[in-house]
Amino acid sequence: MQTSPSHGESITCSGPRYDRAKEAKEFDETKAGVKGLVDLGVPKVPRLFIHPPENLRDLSLDTDGAATGLEVPIIDMMGYRDPRRGDVVNDLRRASETWGFFQIINHGVPVDAMDGMLEAVKQFHEQPEGVKRDWYSRDDAKKFRFYSNGNLFRSKAATWKDTIWFDFSRGVLEPEAVPLLCREPVFEYEKHIEKLKTSLSELLSEALGLDSDYLGGIGCMKSKRMSGHYYPVCPQPELTVGTLNHSDASFLTLLLQSHHGGLQVRHQNQWINVSPVPGAIVANIGDFLQLVSNDKFKSVEHRVLARQAGPRVSVACFLLPGEMQKSKPYGPIKELLDENNPPMYREISFTDYFGYYLSSGNGLNGESVLPHFRVSESK
Repeated sequence: MQTSPSHGESITCSGPRYDRAKEAKEFDETKAGVKGLVDLGVPKVPRLFIHPPENLRDLSLDTDGAATGLEVPIIDMMGYRDPRRGDVVNDLRRASETWGFFQIINHGVPVDAMDGMLEAVKQFHEQPEGVKRDWYSRDDAKKFRFYSNGNLFRSKAATWKDTIWFDFSRGVLEPEAVPLLCREPVFEYEKHIEKLKTSLSELLSEALGLDSDYLGGIGCMKSKRMSGHYYPVCPQPELTVGTLNHSDASFLTLLLQSHHGGLQVRHQNQWINVSPVPGAIVANIGDFLQLVSNDKFKSVEHRVLARQAGPRVSVACFLLPGEMQKSKPYGPIKELLDENNPPMYREISFTDYFGYYLSSGNGLNGESVLPHFRVSESK
């Protein structure tokens, strides 16, 4: 596999002597992921992972957030069931309308369950290649799989990240389908996330001025999928990224992250660090919640930097419509509309939306998909 260009050579992702498809195929066939490259001791980032200049602008952990006083909101859920419910709802409303990102504490998920989940993901990725290889797959039908770069064969450049995937969205995820190393931690964590999901669905409904059971009633967060990401140390972080800037296609995403930073959110036209907070879960509004809220809540760009420090480990839980709801049309919630607030989006099913998100390439290459579904751009 070709490594980074020699001194004086243009850094591009294509060229007369560079066969990207061939290198992607060779990398995929190792079934070792990015961690396999690191284990081999590669001194430079392979050409396959080098991003074009437009993806490499402003790659720095030294953001302007501290200087401007910008910091991702931290929302304390303590007492949300009664004495502080109004305060929590108001905090969620402000964060969802202005940031689209927030960190929640005192959310009810035990620290042991969170730490156990992160440790299980780390241990899986740090197993010998021969052990992991049996789980490596690009078959979407598998409810558990290990892979590197889901859009490897469609993207302009690969990202410095490996992933394990847990699919709870299509029936029961049988314990036997999950490696023994991860089995107990993931089901324990999922049990607590299910409870948190219900609470957040109620609180976000109220934050929209609706009855607490509204979002639950339309089934928009009925199912979930989890990704366990592993970002190995990178020899040349200035040439690649851990995760390209994007917004999520979900209704809501809940994220665990280890103490190694790198996650950033775009706010007021600048990148702000989402610094790890002990015991916190990061939440971000997804595209579909922005659509049904008619732009009241914001789905925003975020990314993960490649770093020489690490490894970074994270677990993203994507909350999605249930299997029975995926094909039904969703549009702006009618209770939020009036003559001064007309619908901004046309109705679309989650299946069709996500299909466009993937097939257009925009959703995975840093371009927002939502504008395609605006009423003014309906075709």
